[in-house]
Amino acid sequence: MNYKNLIVWQKSMDLVIEIYDLLNQFPKIEEYALKDQIRRSAVSIPSNLAEGSSREKKEFKHYVKISLGSLYELNTQLEIAYRLGYIKKLPENIFQIEKMLKALLKSL
Repeated sequence: MNYKNLIVWQKSMDLVIEIYDLLNQFPKIEEYALKDQIRRSAVSIPSNLAEGSSREKKEFKHYVKISLGSLYELNTQLEIAYRLGYIKKLPENIFQIEKMLKALLKSL
């Protein structure tokens, strides 16, 4: 399976770009704290899909679960950033990616 053909991988890559743009709004004080955590969580989503796609089905399922966990972690971190006033709104495509990851899990 070529992970680049997975729509959920493509959407999660788009989310990474959106997150990097959002992080430009953060204050300097967050450079190595929340900002870094958000960056790593976002990058983890498509990265785990890519790595897992090269494995057997059971292992791939595990990597999809890790991607879903990273998405939840990212969503929580963004909620913190929102409540701190660092960002004005939360990315809308997180819930779409969540649905897609859950559908991918069911299909495996």
